[in-house]
Amino acid sequence: MGETVEIRWHGRGGQGTVTAAKVLADACLSGGRYVQAFPEYGPERAGAPLRAYNRIGVKEVRMHCPVLNPQVVSVVDASLLDTVDVTEGATDDAVFLVNTAKDPQEIREKLKPKPGQKVFTVDATRIALEAIGRPFPNSPMLGAVCRVTGLVSLEHLLEDVRKSFGKKFAQKIIEGNLEATRRGYEEVKEG
Repeated sequence: MGETVEIRWHGRGGQGTVTAAKVLADACLSGGRYVQAFPEYGPERAGAPLRAYNRIGVKEVRMHCPVLNPQVVSVVDASLLDTVDVTEGATDDAVFLVNTAKDPQEIREKLKPKPGQKVFTVDATRIALEAIGRPFPNSPMLGAVCRVTGLVSLEHLLEDVRKSFGKKFAQKIIEGNLEATRRGYEEVKEG
């Protein structure tokens, strides 16, 4: 990854996609990087497609425009692959991370990435159901993004997940999210 890494998140309202982008930014900030995190909403309702973005740099990030050429594309809801071109504008060396139970090779065939682009999958929804008891894939996706990018250590990420979720949730939910994040990091597959 270069001096500045741009990430585009694709999800649906209510899945925690925007929260994931913010927590990643906080973790990278704690890790000594410069960051931006911002959402782009369409119709603001649960289930509606949305995008969120991160810019993470080793120097101050002065660019304030949409992310048009992401090096990392995180797809929190695989059903969007049928309606949204998630490869649009992605760099030639982009990394695609998709929340699905499918093998990375199946997703590769669907995305048809360029030769230098990589495809990873993680069954974030299953992990969330097992660890948290609810289908919120954002925490496992955070762990997986951490793993495939190396932008921040898992320890920094877990610390910021604890801080972020600790303001709003009971200890049981916090522990479930920490486990889900850790498992997303460990269970991501490359194809």
